[in-house]
Amino acid sequence: MDHRAGGCLCGDLRFETRGAPDRVGLCHCLDCRKHHGAVFYAAAIFPLGQVSVQGQSHSYAGRHFCPRCGSSVFAISGAEIELHLGSFDAPNQFTPEYECWASRRESWLGDAGLVRCYDQDRPEAEAPTPAPKDGETGPS
Repeated sequence: MDHRAGGCLCGDLRFETRGAPDRVGLCHCLDCRKHHGAVFYAAAIFPLGQVSVQGQSHSYAGRHFCPRCGSSVFAISGAEIELHLGSFDAPNQFTPEYECWASRRESWLGDAGLVRCYDQDRPEAEAPTPAPKDGETGPS
């Protein structure tokens, strides 16, 4: 079984995964951009039961971060946990297969060449759990 680990910058907040993620994607929505301070966000989305978290986190709107170093590590929505690709200990473990909110993609990024590209949210038929709607927020 696949096991992967990751965590925050200072090491106080850690996670370990079991198995493969349900999906891996990019998001360009305004909430993701503001939360990460980056022009897009990349995550591997797992069922909650496949991820164990050690250490304390603080959260804002379901987005969890380390209270000591401030690193954004994961988000919880319904029965899923989104693990930020940059939080994994090793690079190149996952390849995004879709992007959402491409209508907000920076023009200089160009086409990501992913199999699926959505101008806004992913269609609900593809989403295992419904995502809350507040403004331009999209599920990642």
